[in-house]
Amino acid sequence: MYCYDFHVVLKDVPGEISLCFTISGCPLNCEDCHSPFLKEKRAGKRFRQRVYRGILYRYFGFATCVVFKGGEWHKKELIANLKYAREQGYKTCLYTGLEEVDQTILDQLTWIKTGKWIKSLGGLENPNTNQVFMDVKHHEVLNHLFIQA
Repeated sequence: MYCYDFHVVLKDVPGEISLCFTISGCPLNCEDCHSPFLKEKRAGKRFRQRVYRGILYRYFGFATCVVFKGGEWHKKELIANLKYAREQGYKTCLYTGLEEVDQTILDQLTWIKTGKWIKSLGGLENPNTNQVFMDVKHHEVLNHLFIQA
């Protein structure tokens, strides 16, 4: 598994300060993909457990959530990383272009964003988007949190 980049983000999960890992090797081939460089299987750096755990340790008490943008194609590794984040007291989120995700992944998530990028429909900030941001435990759609009044 390769990580293209890591950022501390404020908007991906409303109300949370999130540690965001963008995983490369996306197999979805969404039309009008806004990040076509993520299709490369080895774009970025190899995802190292020592580095990942160090980041979670360093930001503990400041950040509240760990977000993976992609990575579901590395199911076993993704589950292990999500599980570790939860064990360390973090909430978890996955951004995916898929409509449905394996239950074993869902079991490790607090939130999930599903749906391919369709340029004409926009992202979560657009009321007409095809994408869905959901509280996994309560099956509650929370797209309204992204739409500015």
